Amino acid sequence: MSVFQRILVAVDPSPARRSAVRLTGELAKLTNAEVRVVHVIASAASVAAIVPLEEDAEAQAVLDEALTALREAGVKAEGTLVRGLTTQVATTIADTAEEFAADLIVLSPHHRSSVEALFDPRVSDAVAHRTKTAILLAPEDHDEA
Repeated sequence: MSVFQRILVAVDPSPARRSAVRLTGELAKLTNAEVRVVHVIASAASVAAIVPLEEDAEAQAVLDEALTALREAGVKAEGTLVRGLTTQVATTIADTAEEFAADLIVLSPHHRSSVEALFDPRVSDAVAHRTKTAILLAPEDHDEA
């Protein structure tokens, strides 16, 4: 039996998602793993309101693109959209991985300066602190950076 049988890949609207999906597909084919794609539709909270940062149709398109790429590669994949505040994205990904019984989480890191990261921790770092599941950071393709 292979180590990775259930892989969760988290996607967002950034171009870096494509390398995460591609890497997930390659791993899933090697290990015959099932894949769940999760996309968190994030909202920001202000004093007066909760503001969605993405339209539902845009979020569905991001999810559908990932599922299509995986399925065309011959990977068994399902997907889910989840809503959450920007401060809840990491927890939502970790919780989804636990619900799916994932043994690997694939994320695409967003490269920022260390000062930016100090004030706004990376989702990948935050997920790593909220789960015991193995995490793989997919390197960005040069044309996606």
